[in-house]
Amino acid sequence: MFYRGKFADGGDGREMAAKRQRTVDPGSSFYGASTGSNFMYNPSPYGYVSQPPPPPPFPVVRLRGLPFDCTETDVAEFFHGLDIVDVLFVHKGGKFTGEGFCVLGYPLQVDFALQRNRQNMGRRYVEVFRSKRQEYYKAIANEVSDARGGSPRRSSSRAKSYDEGKDSAEHTGVLRLRGLPFSASKDDIMEFFKDFGLPEDSIHIIMNSEGRPSGEAYAEFESAEDSKAAMIKDRMTLGSRYIELFPSSHGEMEEAISRGR
Repeated sequence: MFYRGKFADGGDGREMAAKRQRTVDPGSSFYGASTGSNFMYNPSPYGYVSQPPPPPPFPVVRLRGLPFDCTETDVAEFFHGLDIVDVLFVHKGGKFTGEGFCVLGYPLQVDFALQRNRQNMGRRYVEVFRSKRQEYYKAIANEVSDARGGSPRRSSSRAKSYDEGKDSAEHTGVLRLRGLPFSASKDDIMEFFKDFGLPEDSIHIIMNSEGRPSGEAYAEFESAEDSKAAMIKDRMTLGSRYIELFPSSHGEMEEAISRGR
């Protein structure tokens, strides 16, 4: 299992989250100012035309030595004060490797992120390295491929127990979503459940203590039957991630909402 706007299909047929799709454009203002209009033709006696400056480096770092119960929120707190655009955990054979990627808001923030190298997250120290756009995209492709390939690599007994626990849970019309991109909006979740026609006020994105998205949300359905039917979307991809769904309750939802206030 790996932890993962409108979404667009990539050229290779994979759906990409909007935040990841925007990273394809080096002029995207979400990680640096557009370079498309930073130059102009200046006549010179030699007839040369000014060349555009190179695009800014892609703002991503690679992490190694992450705790095996690490969450996106833990990474955001580790890089406290920096703008976190995306966190991607790396898996191999269905198991978390302790490595991950973190995309930052601006290229200059990479240097600040590197200052956290060998600082502790819990009881473990985490190594932080410079990375490249290509390495990040390759990791996304591997995670998508693994998710769409089903669960043959997972322990069948563990998977069976996990699924039976969900199947036996009582439905109250509320589902909890886990593994959302930090940039996911209510519209994204409504689109994810488009077959159920959820109104905007039925979606609740949970914030952490700092007022930032936690990667979780709650969706209220018209009936327990609808929420049970919506479980068919469990582990389906929203962008390049797959989302976990859990039967929940109004009480649990209200408690989660109040914690983030």
